[in-house]
Amino acid sequence: MVKFIILLILAYLLGSIPNGIWIGKIFFHIDIRRHGSKNIGATNTYRVLGWFAGTIVMVLDIAKGAIATWLPMQFGIHSWYPLIFGLAAILGHTYSIFDHFRGGKAVATSAGMLWAYSFVFFCIAAGTWVTCIFVTSMVSLASMLGFTIIVIASFFEHDPALTILAICLTIFTFYRHRNNIIKIIHGNENLVPFGLYYWYLKYIKKTIHPKQQHK
Repeated sequence: MVKFIILLILAYLLGSIPNGIWIGKIFFHIDIRRHGSKNIGATNTYRVLGWFAGTIVMVLDIAKGAIATWLPMQFGIHSWYPLIFGLAAILGHTYSIFDHFRGGKAVATSAGMLWAYSFVFFCIAAGTWVTCIFVTSMVSLASMLGFTIIVIASFFEHDPALTILAICLTIFTFYRHRNNIIKIIHGNENLVPFGLYYWYLKYIKKTIHPKQQHK
């Protein structure tokens, strides 16, 4: 029990590491909480600090969830219990002790937990996420859809623990993206500078707006 509690605390502290804040302050002298969407995750880091910093933050956030889930296995804690430690890391990222119990939306950290627990499910989530971003150019929509697909896929795997956790994380993800949902409905959600929808809007601006100006 002592080992379980210590590892659980370590998982939370690991998840609490605010990679986006620290990288922004140390290497760019910028607090990303004051720019863009003011979120500390990889997407806002990408938007404020560029693709390289955003990629580093995403990798580190994924690693937090993966290590927190993988570490208990090395101490003989198996079955579905590692999911508890992954959840602790997710809560750490969302309610970080290093950021006044605030944080990000924990999408990358959740993906890391899936990677350590079931690489197949990680691939399903990652494939859905990448495909959705390429089609819609919206990270928020891709994140919500990715979790939804995991819930559906978990029923076929007959893993009740994963299904229950996936449902909880999906509800939590939709809640954390509630403002993004409103923006999507009103058509003013932030887009990444690539993807079919982004290129479509760019094409429309180039072809329709010039004609209107000539009129």
